[in-house]
Amino acid sequence: MKFLKKYYKILLLSFFLFVFVFVCRYALRTSLGILDLSVYGFISSFRNPVLTEVFMTISLFSGSAVLIILSLCLLFDFKNKKYCLLSFLNLILVVFVNQILKLLFSRPRPFEWMITEESGYSFPSGHAMVSSAFYGMIIYLIWRTSMPKKIKILWTVILSLLIILICISRIYLGVHYTSDVIGGVALSLSYLLVATSLIEYYLKWQKKK
Repeated sequence: MKFLKKYYKILLLSFFLFVFVFVCRYALRTSLGILDLSVYGFISSFRNPVLTEVFMTISLFSGSAVLIILSLCLLFDFKNKKYCLLSFLNLILVVFVNQILKLLFSRPRPFEWMITEESGYSFPSGHAMVSSAFYGMIIYLIWRTSMPKKIKILWTVILSLLIILICISRIYLGVHYTSDVIGGVALSLSYLLVATSLIEYYLKWQKKK
């Protein structure tokens, strides 16, 4: 137990990186694997006009316009302006990394599955990757505030559900393969483990000064 408590972040980082590398093989294939086909087949079986509108709306919460607005709103919600700067820099960095990876893998989107217009390459999913990193960082920052614990838990549940629904929406709308979404989330979680560890180290260093 002491080993797990001491090295849990390294173990989690290793696991998420393994998942990312594993799904990368799907991104490099010319033929789709059972993961992409089976999950898409299951989720798309629930398609109907109402649910389509719901998922299109949910997907907007990982769009650039909404995330920029939310970043600006944090300037007024968080007393510590360093947190606001961290969330904004976090957003810029993740978007940049995602675009580099899309160009590197150059995986075409599943155009035959799309029920809404989308451009650019497919792997890793930008919406899944960016929303996981952005809302995940907000969850981390919330737990560093003096909010009541019940409020922290409530926001954690709400934002976690939002991330999950955004990821499902990308598959439902047919704009991404399942492996695109899993790869994006796995990489974001790996990034968050490193980023939050560096923040913790920096804050401890600041206290010692």
